Amino acid sequence: MGKLFGTDGVRGVANKELTPELACALGKAGTYILSSEINDRPPSVIIGKDTRISGDMLEDGLAAGILSAGGNVIRAGVMSTPAIAFLVHDMGADCGVVISASHNTFEYNGIKFFNSRGYKLDDAIENRIEEIALTGGLPGTPVSGESIGRALECEDDALSRYANHMTESIGCDISGLKLVVDCANGASCAAAKTVFGKLNAQAHFIGDEPNGTNINDGFGSTHPEALRAAVIATGADLGLAFDGDADRLIAVDENGGIMDGDHIMYICAKHMKERGELTGNRVTATVMSNIGLRLAFEQLGIELDLADVGDRYVLELMQKTGCVLGGEQSGHIIFLDKNTTGDGLFAGLRLIEALAYSGKKASEASAGLTIYPQVLKNAAVKNEHKKTFRSDPEIAIAIEKIEVQMKGEGRVLIRPSGTEPLVRVMIEGADAGHIEREATILAELIEKKLG
Repeated sequence: MGKLFGTDGVRGVANKELTPELACALGKAGTYILSSEINDRPPSVIIGKDTRISGDMLEDGLAAGILSAGGNVIRAGVMSTPAIAFLVHDMGADCGVVISASHNTFEYNGIKFFNSRGYKLDDAIENRIEEIALTGGLPGTPVSGESIGRALECEDDALSRYANHMTESIGCDISGLKLVVDCANGASCAAAKTVFGKLNAQAHFIGDEPNGTNINDGFGSTHPEALRAAVIATGADLGLAFDGDADRLIAVDENGGIMDGDHIMYICAKHMKERGELTGNRVTATVMSNIGLRLAFEQLGIELDLADVGDRYVLELMQKTGCVLGGEQSGHIIFLDKNTTGDGLFAGLRLIEALAYSGKKASEASAGLTIYPQVLKNAAVKNEHKKTFRSDPEIAIAIEKIEVQMKGEGRVLIRPSGTEPLVRVMIEGADAGHIEREATILAELIEKKLG
């Protein structure tokens, strides 16, 4: 990755690291690249944003850059990341841009691009946009006169299109279902209310009063405690929590039990396999998914492929293998037969459908999945040693010893941090006390040898 783009777009503190000037430069550069990709005709770019106070500022900067480079702008207003990924294709746009910092607190914001098919841009294209944006100018003659772009407001049409796509995706009647829906004071507020209203669900909403600074604050998928309390208080059948840009889902069963991405993938995969919809009888997760998921899938005859952490890498592996269901423990769930990215609202509807067909309560539907205890320890190391732990004989022997003791019912995962001088030691196993001790010992050994 370059200086601006990370695994999920450009992100930083709004008006400090991510300024309107930078947004303008990215808009200009992106439009220039797009124009060359589509035979020099003016590209159309649909822009959506979450509820952060900085969204208007960055949207204006981004739109100014696009328009000044000859692109046309379609302003969709407050819309989720997956909604823009859907709309860019549905509305025939050439590109989609989302202004959001996902699950981060309100002072952060981000900009991420989607191509005309609704997929995140390839690294190579991002690098070209970044190179032009950082140089501060576009090749060739500046756009002027009638070649300057135009802007169109389409909030109502965009919401209607996306809501219809959602309601058409569920194949059962949910009018008697009692739900609590946590919108994280983010981008899903209007869409979730519209969709569940159309479906006549008995939905009680929380985290649905955004004020520009309360996104993800005590609500949403990163704070499921609020949803859990509301489900118990209202006697709901199920709770659904999204993050700020609504590409994640964490659920809560009728007893208040937290259902993370592993639980949701298990329930949905089982349902899809029974209906013959699970292509290749395989699911894609990341190395951070619980070992219990693999063991549970083995019992169902489902193969589990593991990608690196990040929904981008999950998607890449799914496309390579032809897998139609994948996701992360954190709640990014991708149904590739219907979507091009994780969609919390869509995943919630598919979860509801799976539960309806099973005839089971949410707490019963994942009974075949045993979540093993996980312990995570950080080992402080020198930056130059972050990726050399595998070559140290003493560390290798210690890891092998732990794995032999577990006899296939546990694992050791060592990952270098991408941003800090740390190596993360994660151990899973049936005995919480044992893996706590082993993780501590192993982390101390790595620090001693490589710190």
